[in-house]
Amino acid sequence: MTTKERIAKALALATDTKVFEMDSNILHLAPSIFKEQFGDAKAIVIADKNTWRVAGEEVYKHLVDAGIEVSKHIIQQDEFHAEWCYVMEVEEAAKEAGAIMVSVGSGVINDLCKLASHHLGQQYLTVPTAASVDGYSSFGASISYEGLKQTFDCPAPLAILADVDVIANAPKEMTAAGYADLAAKIPCGGEWMIADIMGAEPIIPEAWHVLQDVLDDQLANPDGVAACDRDAIAALFEGLTLSGFAMQAARSSRPASCADHLFSHYLDMTHHTFEDRMVLHGFQVSVGTVTMCAFFDELLKLDLSKLDVDACIAAWPTKEAEVARATELFKDFPVPELGPTEIGKKWQSPEEVREQLNRVKATWPEFREKLRNQVYSFEKMRDLFVTAGAPVAPEQIGVSRAQWKNMTNFVQLMRWRVNLFDLAKRTQTFDTLVGNVFGKGG
Repeated sequence: MTTKERIAKALALATDTKVFEMDSNILHLAPSIFKEQFGDAKAIVIADKNTWRVAGEEVYKHLVDAGIEVSKHIIQQDEFHAEWCYVMEVEEAAKEAGAIMVSVGSGVINDLCKLASHHLGQQYLTVPTAASVDGYSSFGASISYEGLKQTFDCPAPLAILADVDVIANAPKEMTAAGYADLAAKIPCGGEWMIADIMGAEPIIPEAWHVLQDVLDDQLANPDGVAACDRDAIAALFEGLTLSGFAMQAARSSRPASCADHLFSHYLDMTHHTFEDRMVLHGFQVSVGTVTMCAFFDELLKLDLSKLDVDACIAAWPTKEAEVARATELFKDFPVPELGPTEIGKKWQSPEEVREQLNRVKATWPEFREKLRNQVYSFEKMRDLFVTAGAPVAPEQIGVSRAQWKNMTNFVQLMRWRVNLFDLAKRTQTFDTLVGNVFGKGG
């Protein structure tokens, strides 16, 4: 199947996005796409100082030359994250202009415009400037609000205009971050399989196949990604876009993120910086991804077909005990109520857990083989990331090994979504897995 055929098939599944154009030197298409999708509406180009220079000004000029009434709003901060105050800033700018947003930037700018457009009851056009995240085409925007990193439900852009020349000229670290964000879908898929067999979040076939069926091919050229080869960058951006389309089909981030992303959310919520700079989302996810591959390596060594289900149920904590554990763990966290709230949603009764464990035990040999075919080993993922230029150790993003190990306790508790750590808690193997991953030789 060709790229165009894959994109056409994916667009048919997408619930929000109707147009996806990707090629070299195509910024001049912005006016025709805007008119086709938004008619005679006014436009406002939203960018930051860097993205205005690399693409925003050219898009603005093309819109002016086409006779479209257009204004601009440029975020002036040198460094910023997707925070609520910036959502309000771009929302107010678009509201005052009475215009449809044309987002020109990376994932942060896109998420700001996505949520702000939703607040205004509008759709928008996005012009990506880097293959750095999968959020361009995703349903939902990841925004920090009152100290808590949250995914707000909101539609993806109506149209995406991706100029490969612009994207390939992005800083290399942003492209490496995008490669890591795409590769995270490998262990994420394994965790979705775990949630599926446990009856928590059944796999949605359409959302699964649109991305997972081509993911190996799109990750196969880390050398090209590191060299900013246009074909490799186009394949990477296609994969990131398909990931967003999968989220549109699922109306959830389930196809694209799980524990790997929760390490990133922890760092964002604790306002982590390294060398006086914020760490790229994809670099946080990169270390989270190799971590989860290491955990899968250890999980797959277990023989859960011999699981003592009765002993596991006898050791299963009450909901009150779990809430108390989460309360103690999160007491000094910037959002202390997060752990108790989320574990309160995620905790299940002994009867439900028994049913889950019996299912895992009965199907383990076959299920383990399916997981093994899905998830890359730690060594394979590490080697891909090293080649692409993404970090593979917590120290590379300013976190000690001991701190990273401690974060696994938070990751298990900080979201209602079932992950590998929840299976480990149910099977009473959590401490064993953590010890093997972080202990001597791990």
